[in-house]
Amino acid sequence: MEKPLISFILTYYNLPVGMLIECIESILALSLQADEREIIVVDDGSKIRCVNELTKYDDEITYIRQRNMGLSEARNTGIQMATGEYLQFVDADDQLIKTGYDACIGIARELHPEMVLFDFTKTKTQTSTFQHSPLQSGSHYMRHHNLHGTACGYLFQRAILGELRFTAGIFHEDEEFTPLLLLRAETVCATNAQAYYYRQRDNSIITKNDIRHRIKKLNDLKGVINKLRDVADHRPVDDRTALQRRVAQLTMDYLYQVILQTNSRHYLNRKIAELRQGGLFPLPDQNYTTKYTWFRRLSNSSTGLSVLMRIIPLMNKER
Repeated sequence: MEKPLISFILTYYNLPVGMLIECIESILALSLQADEREIIVVDDGSKIRCVNELTKYDDEITYIRQRNMGLSEARNTGIQMATGEYLQFVDADDQLIKTGYDACIGIARELHPEMVLFDFTKTKTQTSTFQHSPLQSGSHYMRHHNLHGTACGYLFQRAILGELRFTAGIFHEDEEFTPLLLLRAETVCATNAQAYYYRQRDNSIITKNDIRHRIKKLNDLKGVINKLRDVADHRPVDDRTALQRRVAQLTMDYLYQVILQTNSRHYLNRKIAELRQGGLFPLPDQNYTTKYTWFRRLSNSSTGLSVLMRIIPLMNKER
């Protein structure tokens, strides 16, 4: 039996089952024949089983229920079960946009890149005009562009994974996984197609707001930064340069979040001292983006840090 073109790995945990059904329906609407797709639903130990509501999809999905181990382990289970040429992660409360994602499928069929990169949208608007880049290596792309952190922003060939998996028990697991995956890809095609509808919920992992949760997220992000820095130190020069850009961007994001989540100059100073000791601060003098350039300049002085302490909470309130 010929393997499917794409395995869709849907991770589900304590969501309204209607969201999962909408997610499945968005995949079934794509320009794929039944034998070209594989839909794997990994229920990560939800309090209420959803399988009874999914009986009409028995011929369309593979449903796996495991004890609650977190998003990383749920995705790793999906990887283990997948048989498709390409893999696509989808959070069960999100959806794929037909016209945008069909464009990505077309690229996969025509050009056979190891990875297809696409855009996110917070609306379900369908557009029909898309552009894509020439094929390039993942290392080349990373040296010249910022990345979508989430692993859901990439359609990629299962063969390039090798032993790479998500680290269990941490937040920001995508920020570790995604750049390491890109470095494995020799042929990457980036498109501006808005292919993924992202729905942010008030009670999601991202928006949970108690202090222990916030501190763990900060500590986990710092751990990811350290790991990527260590990997960079042992890679060829092009890969090292690519990872150094990503490490610098994540370090900027880390300092931004320290200010936003703690609003403590004392805590910020402590974290900067730790980054400095690890060779991660001051931020490298590179013009990666306008935001990065201004943040680097401001963070290099006590006065600039005071400015950041004032404006970052205000900027967040205006969103």
